[in-house]
Amino acid sequence: MHTKEMIRTLEAEEIENLKSQKTDELPQIYVGDTVKVAVRIREGGKERIQPYEGTVIAMRNGGINETITVRKIFQGVGVERVFLLHSPRIASITIVRRGRVKRAKLYYLRDRVGKATRVKQRFDRPV
Repeated sequence: MHTKEMIRTLEAEEIENLKSQKTDELPQIYVGDTVKVAVRIREGGKERIQPYEGTVIAMRNGGINETITVRKIFQGVGVERVFLLHSPRIASITIVRRGRVKRAKLYYLRDRVGKATRVKQRFDRPV
């Protein structure tokens, strides 16, 4: 019990350090939201930022290890990427639209095609 509390405090301190280093604050993300994640990519000696836009279908863990799974359809193929929220590779996360869903994991979207993959929009949360 004592070690869990120590780990929690260490994670909280590390998150505070990361927040002080990053210029922009992470928005409150929910499952079902459509987000645009700006990812830092190194190619050779150069570094560029590549946007990745899709629907958040899952959120895992908490604290420093928090991850989101973002799914998009690219050229007719479903592509999913898992992002570590507090990673230095993530330049920014912006919320495009809020989704209204009734469950915590949207894995059922994997089996759907076309317009069936749409998530209803939610207007009671600010974008």
